[in-house]
Amino acid sequence: MKMEPTRREFIKKTAVAGSVAFALPTIMPSSVFGANDRINAAVLGVNGRGKSHIKSFMVQDNVQITHLCDPDMPLLKKRQAEFKETYKKDVLLEQDVRKIIDNKDIDVISIAMPNHWHALATIWACQAGKDVYVEKPGSHNIWEGRKMVEAAHKYDRIVQHGVQLRSSPAINKAIDLMRNGYLGKVYMSRGLVFRWRPSIGDQGFSPVPEGLDYDLWTGPAGKRAFTKNLVHYNWHWAWDYGNGDVGNQGIHETDLCMWGLDVGLPTKITSMGGKFLWDDAKEVPEVLTSVYKYPDEGKIIQFEVRPWCTNAEDGASVGNIFYGEKGILVVDGYDKFKTYMGQDRTPGESGDDGQASGTGMDRGDGGTDGHFKNFIEAVRKRDRSVQNGPVETAHLASGLAHLGNIAYRLDRVLTFNPSSETFVNDPEADKMLKRNYRKGFEVPEIV
Repeated sequence: MKMEPTRREFIKKTAVAGSVAFALPTIMPSSVFGANDRINAAVLGVNGRGKSHIKSFMVQDNVQITHLCDPDMPLLKKRQAEFKETYKKDVLLEQDVRKIIDNKDIDVISIAMPNHWHALATIWACQAGKDVYVEKPGSHNIWEGRKMVEAAHKYDRIVQHGVQLRSSPAINKAIDLMRNGYLGKVYMSRGLVFRWRPSIGDQGFSPVPEGLDYDLWTGPAGKRAFTKNLVHYNWHWAWDYGNGDVGNQGIHETDLCMWGLDVGLPTKITSMGGKFLWDDAKEVPEVLTSVYKYPDEGKIIQFEVRPWCTNAEDGASVGNIFYGEKGILVVDGYDKFKTYMGQDRTPGESGDDGQASGTGMDRGDGGTDGHFKNFIEAVRKRDRSVQNGPVETAHLASGLAHLGNIAYRLDRVLTFNPSSETFVNDPEADKMLKRNYRKGFEVPEIV
């Protein structure tokens, strides 16, 4: 399948206006949605971010959640009771994602399952004619991220990546300032993920809890003996299911690094770190420093993950710093920024979403609710050009994190070819671009 636009063209076209160079019909057949143009939605994965997905769907105009899906039935019943109490409505429960995919009465799904499920669930949904909101990271590895892009375009589906800062008016203002030369030449971005991540201990193996379909939870990944160190949240710290914090919280920041610098995937990658604090069941590094170099563009990305006591950097502990010849721009979190100009660090332009009302900045309402609103708008219009977080961001932002993790695990500098999305003369590294999938849960070669 021809990849167009190219990664570089995509980034440049999306940088300012969030547009995508694909034209789709803007008229939706009336038979697609439910009665009175209602969109029926299902939320897949309801432990963590899934709770936010429920809330954000339910504040949209004429959108109704009809199903909640999770392999943990006791958890599902708890969310069902909460849903009834909050919204005074009933919601159906389903453990098996495949039954949600096959249900023709469901128009859109959101995916807040563990990372190892994101790509396969997205591809299945696209093949079934459903539109998708998928949490970050879009993919568990680089190869399946490209398959997500192929599936979205082959089946003309709207796939929105959960990088909600792209719907922040303030962050869009920051990008506009950099594009218009406010900082001069912007040559470096620094991503910061300083989150409080305590020891998870080692709880050993135990029987599968009653009501949990562990086979479905495992899905495409290799099946391990059950341990509470995986289910529910701490799978983030095991390579088979998660991608560490650079592939967790960090995807917001990898995405913004690339967006702000106007670059795609890099050609040189190095990464170093380790576990220095606890002897626990985490497999991923607690501390990680990754560097991504773009020799042809004269740009570089630095990325830092710290798990414990630390300093902030210009007030930001989770965010980004952009370095230009005239000054720096600091993004703190998801919805505010400041600039410091010249050698004297004179305060310059700033913004936050709380001040955005009436400013003419209209990239979205901000936050998860605004990002869902943008998704639903694109679904109704059948128009990818209005998306703030199109499927390409899922592939590229996740891909940057994956490249850093591969360099860390191989403990050497890597050379990457962004055009082929393979490493240069490095079959050992190439093996880490994809995974072996369990029978029945394979990400297909041809989507």
